[in-house]
Amino acid sequence: MQLNKILGEERREFILDWLKNSHHPVIGRMIAERTNVSRQVIVGDISLLKAKGAPIIATSQGYLYQHHQLNGTTQCFERLIVAKHKPIDVQNELFMIVDHGVTVKDVIIEHPVYGDLTASIMVSNRQEVKEFIHKINRTKASYLSELTDGVHMHTLVADSKEKLESAFKELQAAKFLLNEEE
Repeated sequence: MQLNKILGEERREFILDWLKNSHHPVIGRMIAERTNVSRQVIVGDISLLKAKGAPIIATSQGYLYQHHQLNGTTQCFERLIVAKHKPIDVQNELFMIVDHGVTVKDVIIEHPVYGDLTASIMVSNRQEVKEFIHKINRTKASYLSELTDGVHMHTLVADSKEKLESAFKELQAAKFLLNEEE
């Protein structure tokens, strides 16, 4: 059965509604199949929606509409951390963070040519971390931190300052954070 192609603004409204109502990231291929257009058309639609101010982010798991809530609460706290470790330690680092009820929003590196490069991660639990690591391995992609000898930053988000602080202390004890003397 051939699906009818959903055109232009109607398709973008459909995408926005889908993302707003989804509790999980939605992959572009699924949106393309549902609207009977190419994946590249969906990439363009997402860019147009973002340009209009829709808080959509592309994560390693798919597109996500960022509601201004975290875990059902309206109050959330952020903390930027500076880390330094080898690629083999990425999974342990992320597990330590999410085990405290903290979401890893992104990874940021300071590139010598492009300046700050930020990539969305949006992992909140061990399963999402495993999926992220699996996708890196499956695609043979490099971690951004490999461009900066392991130095990178993460924006951490939680519903309490205490959760952020406990994750920070565990990372510090594991020597995953950049030492100020280095």
